[in-house]
This record gives sequence, C-alpha cells and structure tokens, in this order.
Amino acid sequence: MRFIPALGILIIAGLLSWFVLSTNGVDNRFRVKLGLDLAGGTELIYTADTSNLVTDKPGALNSLREVVEKRVNLFGVAEPLVQLEKSSAVAGDVQDRLIVELPGVTDVKAAVDALGKTPVLEFKLVSGQTDTGAATFQATSLTGRYLKDAQLQFGKGQGSAPAGQPVVVLNFNDEGAKLFEEITRKNVGRQLAIFLDGEVISSPVIQEAIPGGTATITGTFTPTEGRDLVRNLNFGALPVPIELSGSNSVGPTLGAVAFQAGLVASLIGFGIVALFMILWYRVPGLVATVALFIYVLVTVALIKFIPITLTASGIAGFILSIGMAVDANVLIFERMKEELRAGKTPHDAAKIGFSRAWPAIRDGHFTMILSSTILFWMGTSLVQGFALVFGFGVIVSLLSAVTITQTFLNTILPNENRGAWKFLLSSGLHTK
Repeated sequence: MRFIPALGILIIAGLLSWFVLSTNGVDNRFRVKLGLDLAGGTELIYTADTSNLVTDKPGALNSLREVVEKRVNLFGVAEPLVQLEKSSAVAGDVQDRLIVELPGVTDVKAAVDALGKTPVLEFKLVSGQTDTGAATFQATSLTGRYLKDAQLQFGKGQGSAPAGQPVVVLNFNDEGAKLFEEITRKNVGRQLAIFLDGEVISSPVIQEAIPGGTATITGTFTPTEGRDLVRNLNFGALPVPIELSGSNSVGPTLGAVAFQAGLVASLIGFGIVALFMILWYRVPGLVATVALFIYVLVTVALIKFIPITLTASGIAGFILSIGMAVDANVLIFERMKEELRAGKTPHDAAKIGFSRAWPAIRDGHFTMILSSTILFWMGTSLVQGFALVFGFGVIVSLLSAVTITQTFLNTILPNENRGAWKFLLSSGLHTK
C-alpha cells in the first residue's frame, strides 16, 4: 500500500497540469500577468516635493498614491500599478518617487496625457508682507488630501458672491473638517489663502470659526472654468506637487522577445539540470526530475492563482530556485550513497539519508527565504519581482525535496541492493 501516497501526488500533479494549461486564455482571470518589461507598456517616474509638508509626510504620500491611482483607473488602463519608493539621486539626497506602470500604453506622451494634470490644493494663512509689498504665507496642514468632493454652484447675491457668479464649494472629510474648523477658530480676522497649483485663487478673511467642513472658493473664473476646476478636484487634488522626472517605454514586440527568451532559458535550464541528475544519480536522479517537474507545476500555479506579476527578474528568480530544489536533492542522494556503501538496505539508506541531510536543507532554505524577504521589503520594484518569485520557489522546492522525492523513493526502492539495482542506485563513475 506504499504506492498510495505516490499515486495521490501524481493525481494532484495531473490536476495542476490541467489548471496551468487551461488558464492561458487572454480573458482568463488566472492567466500569467506579465510586467512591463515582458508585456510592453510605459513606466512614468514622478518626484514628489514634500519640502513644504508640515506634518504626516507618510500619510500625504499614501494619499498621493491613492489619488494618482484613482486618476489612472478613470482612463481605463488595464491593470495599472502605482507605488511609492525612495531613491538617492545624489549622496545624502533621498527623493520620494511615485512609479506609475501602464501596461499596453507604449506612447509616453499618451501616457502622460492619460494621467492628466491633477491640481495641488493648499490652504495658507497670510502672515505679512515683504519689503517689496508681496504677501507672505504660513503653511497649514490642510491640503487637498482631505477633500471629499467639490461642487459648482452659483451665487445668489448673498454674502461675498454676486448673483450668478460661479462658486466652487469644497466638502472635506471628517479629519479635514476638524482641521478646517480648528484653523478658522484660531485665526479669526486673518486671511486664509486658497492655492491651486501654487497660485492664489481666493483669499477670504476668516470672520468666525467654520464648522461642518465646507469651504467656498469665489474667484474670477467663468462657468466653464469653474466646471473644469470641480472636475479636476473630484478626480483628485494632489496633496503634494509632483514632477515627471523620467519615463521608460517597452514596445510589445520587445516585450514578447524578452518573454520568449526567458521561457527558453527556463526550459534549457530545466533540461540541463534534469539530464545531469539522471546521468549522475540514475534512478534517484529520475525521481528528482519528476519531483522537479511537479515543483515547476506548483510554482506556476501559485504565480497564476495569487496572482504574481511576472517580470524578467522574476523569471531569473524562478530559474535560480530550480537550482535550490536540485541542491536539496543532491544533499539527500549523497547521504544515501554513503549509507548504501556502509551496507544499509535501499529503504534504510533513503530514510537515514533524508534525516542526515535535513539540517543542511533546512538551514540553506531558511537563509534563502530570509534573504528574499529582506530583498522584497527593502528593494525597488525590479528587485521585488525577483525576490517574490524566488521566495515562493524556495518554499515550494523545500516541499518538493522533502516530501515528493522521499515519497517516490519509498515507493520504488527495493528491499535489497543487488543485481541491476546496484548500478541504478550508484552515482557518478561508480557502477556498484
């Protein structure tokens, strides 16, 4: 009955094969998602100016990412990726960068136009004048990140807005409403200037504390300009200014070539490893090759199911993890060989060989998992693609070496090491 576990593994492998092969359609939600370097597209790199932030820089940057992501999604770009990262442009100068990946968009100008211009909304207190008579401003913590929505209305001849004049009404979220009320309560009698993209569009005097989280912008804009302003604000007012500092574009043809090259490299690598294992270790090497094939199926299924966006660096991590899977089998087989030479039966040699090789396999895989975790946590998007696939591959290779290989060997190994089995269980140049 010892063949039952092996049969179960083969059935699972068959199901995984069906899943991997049947989910390659363009519209299938489990198809492999390719990164820009393989599928083609545009990467926009923006630098965020956080020099004028008073408090909560991480919160402002997260809000920036969410606003830009919302803006990109409005234009229907398939599976965009918007993420933050830090970069040292020069020694000692750390920049906050926003990376926007737009799959399928290969025209940089079209990509920039698709992202569009999102306004930077700021509220500053007028604090005095310079010698030349220019007004000076004191920054507040109230910015567009707290904006819930904007509406276009028309004055009714009451208050500061003449009848029929376009008025933009801003509604803040709960946190923004508290900040607005606090600012107006503490600064009654002062001017609170409203800046849009660095320009003052309104500078009303605070008459009293304003609860409720509603502010009104009255300016010299036309109804069309007011409608455009409301639209842009509702698309998302950026909490901090951003500047396009770089872009990369990969054509679909170049991406397809890169994907094919990675696929060919993976197949060649697998073939060479399998050939070496079979020629050097014979029957155990054949078992290891079958286990390695199942390892590939499990890894690809995980990439599809999670899903993981596959990049060229991710393919490199996958190929490297194949080497880790083979390394574990080599340790096991070398320990088995020592036990067979000591006169142990094949079953006992396999059992003892696994137990003796386990500490080295465990420690080696643990260090690789730790390394991939650190790379993913601290690396850029390019490094993260490598670290994620490599980390998953190492975990699956541990399962492959310890469970699948051991199960198959326990199923097929004879009780005695004699006859043809002496040759089939030897390795290298040894024939007995």
